[in-house]
Amino acid sequence: MDGVLSPLDVARVRAALTGTRMADIRYVAETTSTNTDAQALLGISAHAGATLVAERQTAGVGRKGRSWLAPAGSALLFTAILPEPVDASALWAVPFWIALGVADGVERTCGVALDLIWPNDLFARGRKCGGILSVSRIAGTNAYVGCGVGLNVLRPADEADVAAIEPPPVFLNDLLPEPSREKVLAAILHAFDINLGLLADPDRVANAWERRANLAGTPYRFVRDADGVERDGIALRIGPHGTLVVAVAGAEEVVDMADVRVLREP
Repeated sequence: MDGVLSPLDVARVRAALTGTRMADIRYVAETTSTNTDAQALLGISAHAGATLVAERQTAGVGRKGRSWLAPAGSALLFTAILPEPVDASALWAVPFWIALGVADGVERTCGVALDLIWPNDLFARGRKCGGILSVSRIAGTNAYVGCGVGLNVLRPADEADVAAIEPPPVFLNDLLPEPSREKVLAAILHAFDINLGLLADPDRVANAWERRANLAGTPYRFVRDADGVERDGIALRIGPHGTLVVAVAGAEEVVDMADVRVLREP
């Protein structure tokens, strides 16, 4: 790939989403973080259904504050504000729901089946392709949610732009010729729109994610924040409130995403 990557054609995305609740696309060349921007808008009716998209984030973060690096024009960096609140008790299922929507959109437009990795990563061919981090504001029993996604689409021409990322990421155009960021984004947001009702049944979301991820039997290495000890386990199932139930040395353990770092994903 030669030259500078082209900016997102926002009009094309809006047109593809006409008639859905997710057609409000708000684009900037650069921001600190689309999640930070969205957080200030949650719960305000005028912003329900808006998707904030940036070519570059100067302070993009993943889970537990890790940096998210993406050269301008190479990724889809966006936060989609859900058009309706969800029950606050269902918040734990949102990352699984987002992953299903992203996977649906990528498979529909690119024919690529992403690997879903607990708790919030997207892999392809054994390397990270994307990540998920949601934000929310709770008002009583309602939660207003922003769905943050970073998805590698176009490998930058200057490999130095991604040389600092370890382990090396994969981009969709490593897997197929000329993927369209516009088509992928529109397909993901369309999946969000039609599947919003699934969040009324968070256990159903978790079960769907578990099946899509082929979770049972998958090896995971993780370290608990409390003791810093690395453990190898075999995933068994998703437990209550999005925990991961693993077999470690023949015994079942329950791993909470708030308490661990996954060191090696399959």
